[in-house]
Amino acid sequence: MKKYFLVFVLLFSLAIVSLAQTPCQWSFSATKVSDKTYEVHCIADVQGPWHTYSQFTPDGGPIPTKFTFSKNPLYSLDGLVKENGRLVVKHEEVFGVDVKYFEGKVDFVQRVKLKGSAKTNFSGAVEFMVCNDQQCLAPSTQKFSVALN
Repeated sequence: MKKYFLVFVLLFSLAIVSLAQTPCQWSFSATKVSDKTYEVHCIADVQGPWHTYSQFTPDGGPIPTKFTFSKNPLYSLDGLVKENGRLVVKHEEVFGVDVKYFEGKVDFVQRVKLKGSAKTNFSGAVEFMVCNDQQCLAPSTQKFSVALN
């Protein structure tokens, strides 16, 4: 009986450890580009053979990367989030559409304009999904906050 219990505990521990690891690591920073304008960089570092999807993946395809930003009266968004990375466009029979995804590093950039001289934080969340040729992991959400000063 003790053997079965130990095997169960070992398998359960391995499952927990594997769920805690993700092939996509995020980093967030802000760069001042002019007096009151910043670029907020949301960088996904995706380990091969995994990839993450563009924000502009068509309907019927996998879950696209999606940003939501907290409302703050001290700044306004300047345009849409831009994507900088190695974009792959590939027809996927499973979805029946051309999917757009990134391998390796991708830098999602949002420009932000401060309305005054007060220091503040830019915060939000990114929902994303990573897949490889055999499987997709459940969608995840990563919250972030970066200083604009």
